[in-house]
Amino acid sequence: MSVSSPRTAGLIQLGQIAVSVQDIGRAVEFYGDVLGLPFLFQAGGMAFFDMDGVRLMLAEPETADEPDRASVLYFKAPQLESKVAALRSAGVEFEGEPHVVHRTDEGQLWMAFFRDPDGHLMALMEERAAA
Repeated sequence: MSVSSPRTAGLIQLGQIAVSVQDIGRAVEFYGDVLGLPFLFQAGGMAFFDMDGVRLMLAEPETADEPDRASVLYFKAPQLESKVAALRSAGVEFEGEPHVVHRTDEGQLWMAFFRDPDGHLMALMEERAAA
């Protein structure tokens, strides 16, 4: 596929970027108080900030195997299942089925994870309103 070919799944907008941090408290203070990013919420070893519509997720590594300085690109994917199907038909292998990763009274956050050819973790994300 050449760079000028149409995008198989039409992924053009980032919804979230994850940055691995060693100390979530220290990171929240820096990104919120020092850099002035608007704080959204915190859940366990993760904190979320708004960067003009793109969410920044700061997260402590979940396992010892996780790289210290890993970043993850999260692509907004309305109609998540159809985007997963399109990417699968193009040969992308997912690390599981789309699933809920966070619930609020307003809705649910669904994600499906995959890797690029160099092994970098990426995800498709869809925010669905509560039924």
